[in-house]
Amino acid sequence: MKLPSTAIAASLVCLIVAPVLAQTTPAAAPTATVPVPATKRMACLSSTQSLKGQDKRDQMQLCMAQARLDCLKQAIDQKVVGEARKSAIKTCVGSDGPEPQ
Repeated sequence: MKLPSTAIAASLVCLIVAPVLAQTTPAAAPTATVPVPATKRMACLSSTQSLKGQDKRDQMQLCMAQARLDCLKQAIDQKVVGEARKSAIKTCVGSDGPEPQ
């Protein structure tokens, strides 16, 4: 069962990268989100790199759904609403373009 290991790998990548980028990012206004550009999407891509075909698509879809949920929770915690929330979630998750096969 690869789902738990995939989720753990994605979480570890986010835990490692976020503090490093947070140290180099200038302080933002308290109401603004400070997303990490495409980190979650890149974590999903790297965690599904060894898979092929339908397994890769399924795992990528699950990983991206979890990433969107995490970004939504972050936006809610920061009390971001309306179009700003939608934009913050898109920026947090990364591009929703087609993933390489």
